[in-house]
Amino acid sequence: MTEKIIVVTGGSRGIGAATAQLAAARGYAVCINYVSNRGAADAVADGIVKAGGRAIAVAADMASETDIVRLFATVDKELGPLTALVNNAGILEHQIRVDEMTAERINRVLITNVTGSLLCAREAVRRMSTRHGGKGGSIVNLSSMAAKLGGPSEYVDYAASKGAIDAFTIGLAKEVAEEGIRVNAVRPGLIYTDIHASGGEAGRVDRLKNAVPMKRGGTAEEVGNAIMWLLSDEASYATGTFIDVSGGR
Repeated sequence: MTEKIIVVTGGSRGIGAATAQLAAARGYAVCINYVSNRGAADAVADGIVKAGGRAIAVAADMASETDIVRLFATVDKELGPLTALVNNAGILEHQIRVDEMTAERINRVLITNVTGSLLCAREAVRRMSTRHGGKGGSIVNLSSMAAKLGGPSEYVDYAASKGAIDAFTIGLAKEVAEEGIRVNAVRPGLIYTDIHASGGEAGRVDRLKNAVPMKRGGTAEEVGNAIMWLLSDEASYATGTFIDVSGGR
């Protein structure tokens, strides 16, 4: 049986780390990408190896095309032919209104969340597409319920970047459907991860959870399970589709 090999961008924490661990438990060799927190990425990789799996941690900034190309070349060399990509890496800035935003802030969000995801998908398609001699594979993009809700007075730029991910998912899915590659996305809602602290409000989920029909925030593992289903053969006829993991919001 051919080994399954996956790249999880932003895999050192939160949804990315949970997905990397779930993938390893399902028999994937895992590349955990990170931008700066080597200790956290190494800890995820070491945990997988100690459990009997294969994993490497590779630094690469999603805002750098050179880094992204090097990331996938490293996977080629150290793990083997790619079969799956989870475009999870993403950033947000502190909560402000659009009329307070600078071009620098907006561009930081867009280049990491949108350009980086597109470039990772490019590298994955070049390796997995039957058009390029590959054997097929699966891509799951991380969108957000912010793409539907808009992020008013907090993260309209982040929401816009995730709206772009939705359009990118649909377009790429149609583009490579005949080449053995499925492309889908997950839209997390209010999930307990460190990203809220990055936006300046570590307790944001608890503040807003009563607006969720299920009256609670979600876990990274709950999102990871949806990602893993989309990657799996159980979702073999699903492409260009979305799973909202949002408690009904």
